[in-house]
Amino acid sequence: MYEAIVIGGGPGGYVAAIRLSQLGKKVAIVEKEEFGGTCTNKGCIPTKAMLTASHLFTEINEKAKKFGILVDNVSYDLSLIMKHMQKSVTMSRKGIEFLMKKNKIEVFKDKAILKDKNTILLEKSGQEIEGENIILAHGSVPVVFPPFDQIEGIWTSDDVFKMEKMPESILIIGGGVIGVEFATFFSSFGVDVTIVELAEHILPNEDSDVAEEVKKALKKNKVKIIEGEKVEGVEKKGEKYIAKVAGKEIEVEKVLLAVGRRPNISEDIKGLGIEIERGVKTDKRMRTNIDNIYAIGDIRGQIMLAHVAMYEGIVAAHNIAGEEMEMDYRAVPSIIFSNPEVASVGKREKEVDREKVNIYKFPVSANGRARTMEERLGFAKVIEEKETGKVLGVTIVSANATDMIMEGVLGVKYEMVTEKIAEAIHPHPTLTETLLGAFEGNWAIHI
Repeated sequence: MYEAIVIGGGPGGYVAAIRLSQLGKKVAIVEKEEFGGTCTNKGCIPTKAMLTASHLFTEINEKAKKFGILVDNVSYDLSLIMKHMQKSVTMSRKGIEFLMKKNKIEVFKDKAILKDKNTILLEKSGQEIEGENIILAHGSVPVVFPPFDQIEGIWTSDDVFKMEKMPESILIIGGGVIGVEFATFFSSFGVDVTIVELAEHILPNEDSDVAEEVKKALKKNKVKIIEGEKVEGVEKKGEKYIAKVAGKEIEVEKVLLAVGRRPNISEDIKGLGIEIERGVKTDKRMRTNIDNIYAIGDIRGQIMLAHVAMYEGIVAAHNIAGEEMEMDYRAVPSIIFSNPEVASVGKREKEVDREKVNIYKFPVSANGRARTMEERLGFAKVIEEKETGKVLGVTIVSANATDMIMEGVLGVKYEMVTEKIAEAIHPHPTLTETLLGAFEGNWAIHI
């Protein structure tokens, strides 16, 4: 009998297995497809590989001449972009497989079916394995709903990674993170892109000023953005799709349904009596209502981010090992690889009582390093609690925002005072000085 069996080799599952092994436990992991889950195979890694190509293409076209670099006849080869994407995926996947061997974790490439709270049937081999503890890390699948599930050729995010030809035009249903990232990619290469978002503005989880900056960049690439409306219907006519939005018809070559993902909850989980509330319900120690069964990552249906799944896996592992540990979700960073990038942590402006906070913004255009990079769009925003001076939230819209947000994460997590962060000497000239300007608040020097 194993001391722990992990079902699912995505970010949460493989990290949990490694930490359990580090804690001296005998561990097995069951993965029915490829290691890395959605993140490595159908999400984070392939998307960012493609976006790296599109960002470079944009840089060359828009900035090279300004920097004195003369490049003629710039073009792209989609097959080579997809080759780079696949190489990135393969290397990440192989890295995880290596870590399984290094940490002496027994791997079963099979589909796991829960027979009872300790027994798992491996569907293909017919073998049964037993574990004192089980971690559910089944991940998620794209949301597809009527009438789109009845229309031939409608793409989900999974399908984009298989494309062999760049479409001339595309309708993206959903202006959240997935929709905006793909709109950034396609529009960079001259595809005619239309985004339709049901909420008041694109990136509905972020503040409206964040959405406005991203919209400026997308519209520069001629992306058409329709907000506060839904796609009333889609009809396929030959090689084209006709979509009805706000009483008008939009004709496109491809339609991408990008409205998020849902927990992958199989019938055996339901049959075992595990409590489900949107996703599999757990406490802060990642334990379900069955005391030896834990759940982590997207299957919980809460914060569907790879880095959250990873830390949930660590928390579950320590509790299985007898070390009490709880999740703290106050300082979870959210990152979006648009152009400019977006990163945020803690409270958003729309979530706070304006009477109880100070809100400080510093524009990217006032940053010296940004000027050398020909960057104009964006800002850093800090939300400070008036009474204590503590950092409640940080948002960055800027080139490299996704790399800069950790200063905000530490500030929110450890309830740091903005004044103290501003006392830290920031290197010059760097984009991090945009954050410094926001942390300086009313004492900002360079504005």
